[in-house]
Amino acid sequence: MSARMGSVARAVAAALVVVVALASSVATAQMESCNAELPPVLVANYSGLGCQPVWNNFVLRDKNNVLRIVLSTMYSTGWVGMGFSRDGLMIGSSAMVGWIGKKGLPHIRQFALRGKTSSKVVVDRGFLVSNDHDHTVVVQQAKIYLAFQLKFSYRLTHQHIIMAFGNSIPVKNKLTRHQDKTSFTFDFTTGRASVDGSFPYGLRRAHGALNVFAWGVLMPIGAIVARYFRRVDPLWFYLHVGLQFVGFIIGLAGVVAGVALYNKIQADIPAHRGLGIFVLFLGILQIVAFFLRPNADSKYRKFWNWYHHWAGRLALFFAAVNIVLGIHVGGADNSWKIGYGFNLAVILVAVIALEFMLWTRWSKNSTSTPTY
Repeated sequence: MSARMGSVARAVAAALVVVVALASSVATAQMESCNAELPPVLVANYSGLGCQPVWNNFVLRDKNNVLRIVLSTMYSTGWVGMGFSRDGLMIGSSAMVGWIGKKGLPHIRQFALRGKTSSKVVVDRGFLVSNDHDHTVVVQQAKIYLAFQLKFSYRLTHQHIIMAFGNSIPVKNKLTRHQDKTSFTFDFTTGRASVDGSFPYGLRRAHGALNVFAWGVLMPIGAIVARYFRRVDPLWFYLHVGLQFVGFIIGLAGVVAGVALYNKIQADIPAHRGLGIFVLFLGILQIVAFFLRPNADSKYRKFWNWYHHWAGRLALFFAAVNIVLGIHVGGADNSWKIGYGFNLAVILVAVIALEFMLWTRWSKNSTSTPTY
């Protein structure tokens, strides 16, 4: 069931409400969002709900192993989903998702979240037990209500919950990418929610920030210094070595954070992981090559130079590709995309300008002196 009103998307996120009845009443029932009257069609099965906001005013209830949920929000178009997770992650979860179709018909279906692509979000699959006749979708006064009941074989205590909403109406039961999402743990014994620590958001940010700074900022600057500032000798050499070495250490820390992140969430992103390993391998070879550098007058020096230059360029190119891929698969917000895009644009413009100046200087130096 969707939460979005064009420009009202922010208001939707702020107004999104799930009402869940806990067996015992909750102290927040007097809040305005909890005191709002339910549509008459829902009163029989969902009246007297104890109200506990958990995210954007979502509220939950449990009684006799039957979880009764009402999800409400200001509505224009799109979908809203509430998922139950065993580990706090999207993959492997099951979610109840509702929306109003293009023909004005209500829809509420269960989805198995087997991956982050649309093809892996499978309709009418999942581990939640419910009856279709218990599902209700109602639109009243520009607000949509998604109501459903779930049966569990045990009494819920601490449960990982994930929530998300998208702004496009599903076509043929295919969900579009969410506009916003969250995860938390709900304690059904106390009716309180807490931030879900099962997903290592801090670790993900550290992995991304360290690698962007190392491979996307420091090392490209080090390469620029080596190619375009050789006239400042020997300062260029020390700057180049220092920047690349510090960048490699920071990048290595980013790789360690990535390995820890993978061990924790087992993310299925082989392309990103494979490219990361390849770039790290090239970086290690560059470090080894530094200690094996032949003397300037050695007959092997030209081969070493060829290898060092092209291995470095390959490493920086694939690192840039992998940073973009990582930002995408990591679900980073627009600030990451804009920030790295701006950084990449500045580097490319600088390289083009410096390369033009370099070739101009070479051209002047190679001009033959006229004979008299």
